[in-house]
Amino acid sequence: MKFGMRIPSLKKRISARTSIKRQIVHRAGLKMPKGYGWVRNPEKFVYNKVYNKTSFDIFKLLKKLLK
Repeated sequence: MKFGMRIPSLKKRISARTSIKRQIVHRAGLKMPKGYGWVRNPEKFVYNKVYNKTSFDIFKLLKKLLK
């Protein structure tokens, strides 16, 4: 598990938006309502919950500092 600052990856950011799997799910209308990630994949939900609480994004930090 990562603690501290997340390192941004432009490659991963682009591939997540343009993946074939994502396009199929969105076009077929199989999207779950917001907040229902625990229904689809409980293990991933728990992992992401802990990861987001123990690490922080550099861009959000810069946004708060420059505000």
